[in-house]
Amino acid sequence: MLRQNQRFLTQLYILADLSVMLIVFLAAYWVKFYSGWVDSFNSLPFKNYLLWGTIYSFAAILIGFYVSFYAPKRRKSFSFDILKIFQVHAFSFLGLLSMLYAAKEVHISREFLLIFFVMNISALILYRFIVKSSLSRLRRKGYNKKFVLILGAGAVGRSFYEGLQQHPELGYDVFGFLDDHHAEHAPEHRHLKPIIGTIDQLEDVLANPLIDEVIIALPLGAHSKYASIIKQCEKAGVKTLIIPDYFDLLPARPFFDNFAGMPLINVRDIPLDELNNRILKRAFDIVFSLAAIMITLPVILFAVIGIKLTSPGPVLFKQERMGLNRRTFLMYKFRSMHLSDGKTSDTQWTVENDPRRTKFGAFLRSTSIDELPQFFNVLIGHMSVVGPRPERPYFVEQFKEEIPKYMIKHHIRPGITGWAQTNGLRGDTSIEERIVHDLFYIENWSFFFDLKIIMKTVTKGLMNKNAY
Repeated sequence: MLRQNQRFLTQLYILADLSVMLIVFLAAYWVKFYSGWVDSFNSLPFKNYLLWGTIYSFAAILIGFYVSFYAPKRRKSFSFDILKIFQVHAFSFLGLLSMLYAAKEVHISREFLLIFFVMNISALILYRFIVKSSLSRLRRKGYNKKFVLILGAGAVGRSFYEGLQQHPELGYDVFGFLDDHHAEHAPEHRHLKPIIGTIDQLEDVLANPLIDEVIIALPLGAHSKYASIIKQCEKAGVKTLIIPDYFDLLPARPFFDNFAGMPLINVRDIPLDELNNRILKRAFDIVFSLAAIMITLPVILFAVIGIKLTSPGPVLFKQERMGLNRRTFLMYKFRSMHLSDGKTSDTQWTVENDPRRTKFGAFLRSTSIDELPQFFNVLIGHMSVVGPRPERPYFVEQFKEEIPKYMIKHHIRPGITGWAQTNGLRGDTSIEERIVHDLFYIENWSFFFDLKIIMKTVTKGLMNKNAY
């Protein structure tokens, strides 16, 4: 088994990062001054560039430690690495520019700095991707494993085991279960690793050097045993993780807060509750919606003319929807149906071959052109480019009684497109599945996640068979 000490792995990562940055530095120097691809005028000797390149590299390593870039990342996705690489090297580059200004080093080539910065980030992302992919393949084949012991063979422990089997790339294997109430699994769970003893036998089991982590998945009634269990695990030098018996009530990434000196679990921590995240998302919404309106202006004019020529009535259709903090607003769409009373449109679903649609309206819906006026909702502040789709108040009142956690979607601004829609949940599809996707988005929001959703919308979300 290839089981490396984490400190040794961290040292390897640091040496690898320094090596990559050195190679990139030399490559950038060659591109700038010897390749002939750009202006090659150089007023400083190579040693000056090497000095500042070395300072930059070590600064990046120090900042990497500060932002936890070199912390264990076995459970992290590759997007975490990408985000940290941008974070580390943006800070390092700004620090380098500040030091150059303070040292009055005005003759350093700005083109070289730009080439080095772009090549450096690209090379680090590529090499980290290769490492991550290689480790995943090795773990799938059974190498570089870590073994966990699960305390509790009940529903919580079994759920953790099943979830772990879905991610072989993480390289975790279950050593076995300890449980006070069952000597073996029920027949329908015989595929699980065996129950090898009781909780009282934990100290003896931990004598096995293979066990790396202990997962406590005991019911609330066993709370009195936690202190003894943790003490035994720490004595054996084994990490301890606790799955609360009420885990199904918690978000995917629970947030630990502190209130009056006591640790608290925030049941619904939302990244967009943070001011800097809200400012970033709102700024992006304004810039993106303005750009979208200008780019699609010919399509907007085409839709306006088409509606006017094919059916009597207004161009825009305005409908009350529920948005942020359960406040209602008027959402704009291009009218795709014949005129009807407001009560009908507010209380009826659109169905396949809906007789209320106009022929031109059916085209607008199938191509999502009818959604373009919602960019004006984004500019006003009622909506965001990406977020859960807003619903009519009439249906909200029904869904909040029938579908668990439905109202959580109103903790953020609704969107023109969302994670549910890019996964095919649009039109006449499961509301329950939509909410699952909406909650995942709310709890896991990031700027790059928004970009991913927008790209999926553009590449495969515009034409949809469920858009009636």
